[in-house]
Amino acid sequence: MGMLSSHLRPRAGLRRRAPRRAASVRGVGLIEVLVAVLVLAIGLLGVAAMQATALRNSQSSLERSQGVMHVYTILDAMRANPQAARAGGYNMGMTCVPPAAGTLIGSDQNAWISTLQQNLGPTACGQVACAGPLCTISVRWDDSRGTAGIATQTFTATTRI
Repeated sequence: MGMLSSHLRPRAGLRRRAPRRAASVRGVGLIEVLVAVLVLAIGLLGVAAMQATALRNSQSSLERSQGVMHVYTILDAMRANPQAARAGGYNMGMTCVPPAAGTLIGSDQNAWISTLQQNLGPTACGQVACAGPLCTISVRWDDSRGTAGIATQTFTATTRI
C-alpha cells in the first residue's frame, strides 16, 4: 500500500466535525412554523383592513351616485312643469324638512326631500335655485363613513330648463 495520493489525504488544519446532537436542534422546526404563522396572521390582518376600507369607500361611492340621481329626479319633475320652474316656483333654500304636499310643486318637493332622506340618511338636504331658465340644484348629505375626510358632501348641478 504505499503512499496515499494527495487527494485522499486529510488536509492539515481541517478537522472533521462531529454530527450535532439531536438535543441541540430540537424545537427549530416549531420556531419556523411559529414565525410562518405570525407572518401569515399579519398578512391576513392587512387584507381585513383593506377589505374594511374598500367597504367604506364603496358605501361612499353609492351615496355619491344616489346624490347625482336625486338631482336629476327633481330636474325631471321641473322639466315636466317648465313654466313654474322658470318662474321660480320650485325655488327653496337648503332644507332638510319635506315641504307640505298640497300642490303639484309641493308634492314634487316633498317626494324629493323624503326620498333623499330615505336613501342618503336623515340629515340629507336639498336646494333648488332657478333664475329664469337656469336652475341650480344642490344635494347635501353626511358622508362621515367615507375615507375622504369630509363629513358633509354636496353635489351641485346647473342646467337650463
